[in-house]
Amino acid sequence: MNSLTHWDPFKELTNLTSLFRLPTVREELKQLGEGQWLPAVDISEDDEKYLISADLPSVKREDVGISVEKGYLTISGERRHESEEEDSKRKFHRIEKSYGSYTRKFALPDNVDATAIKASFQDGVLEVALPKVAREEDSGKIDVPID
Repeated sequence: MNSLTHWDPFKELTNLTSLFRLPTVREELKQLGEGQWLPAVDISEDDEKYLISADLPSVKREDVGISVEKGYLTISGERRHESEEEDSKRKFHRIEKSYGSYTRKFALPDNVDATAIKASFQDGVLEVALPKVAREEDSGKIDVPID
């Protein structure tokens, strides 16, 4: 048995208008959550060093910290959000960038000279050079006694 359904074009129009509604700055920040981003990192090496290259667009040099502790290199900092209160003439319609605190932690290989690590920051890219030190070659197989 077939039944007829009543089609209401205004009901579908209401659904369409909700698709085009732009959330406010506060709503988008709430959805994303503060500190929900990690900078993209490339790690490479050559004969002399390892190189960590981190993309930190819109981050100021003074908002970046690098430390070495217990065999780990830590890159941390914060990308701050421009608030509407700071510039009353500027109205945000969409915010897609992520903001907040970030921390990246990397285990250092045994052949890194942690006392000679150097870092540079230019055009929103942080480069950390980790120089290699010569390590003694393995002398072959070692038998380990069992107690």
